[in-house]
Amino acid sequence: MMNYLLTFGLMITLLSAQAQAPQVLYPGEIPNYIAGPNVESSATTGGILRISNVSNPVYTLYLAPETGNAKNPMVIIFPGGGYRILAASHEGSDIARKLNEIGVHAMVVHYRLPDSTRQVEKQYAPLQDAQQAIRVARQQANAWNVDSTKIGVMGFSAGGHLAASAATHYSIDYTKIHDGQNLRPDFQLLIYPVVSFRAYSHQGSISSLLGKNKTEEMLHLFSNEEQVNVNTPRAFLVHASDDGAVPVANSLNYAAALANNKVLVDLHIMAKGGHGFGLVNKTSEEYWFDRLATWFKTL
Repeated sequence: MMNYLLTFGLMITLLSAQAQAPQVLYPGEIPNYIAGPNVESSATTGGILRISNVSNPVYTLYLAPETGNAKNPMVIIFPGGGYRILAASHEGSDIARKLNEIGVHAMVVHYRLPDSTRQVEKQYAPLQDAQQAIRVARQQANAWNVDSTKIGVMGFSAGGHLAASAATHYSIDYTKIHDGQNLRPDFQLLIYPVVSFRAYSHQGSISSLLGKNKTEEMLHLFSNEEQVNVNTPRAFLVHASDDGAVPVANSLNYAAALANNKVLVDLHIMAKGGHGFGLVNKTSEEYWFDRLATWFKTL
């Protein structure tokens, strides 16, 4: 009988942590939007789900099992992909389910990929979607049993750039909805992130987001280490020192900017691992997610 109860309890836990159906990110008109056919496509190669041509943003909710009357933190996840595709599984849904295991709600956002044929100003579309995701999370905090003081953003590679952008540009409502909602995330989790648009950045991400609009003003605006101030939310960063795609200088300089502004920052540099390893860096016995699980206890 006891084994049956344990098995039944495990099944209930697993079921309660399953993803809900994708939802439109904007209940009304999408800002900065040019109407056109939906040509979004997906393909799985090497075990990684890659989604292309996202022009209609959605989010998928992953709610952790309820634990009494306590409200849970929430992480809004932005997969990477150089602002060209979304690596939607190992930098999205897989992470969400892992967060659920430690009692953290998750929301995976399939944000718009920059496209001048589908957005009036393509450089702002991902940030608009990130801000809208934060808005939705705060609006639904009670319904989703979310601790509204612990809503953070998480991003991988170019998704890390988007998360860092949300964490440093919250004072301006780029969606232009202007409803007074607090758009500042309470924390930021950046995994091998693109942070800067300077010489040590990922040139593919810069080209995809800005195109020919690589003015000094735009490069400064999206070099997030240059946007840090004393009110920037605390951060947790992971990077491999041998990352050949997104140099570790992105995380090092961002951490330095945060520390110089007396913002709490945890920086974990792994000796090897390259880029895009997701949850498991196969070159190391260290499991960075364990450190993150411990970090959550400090919120």
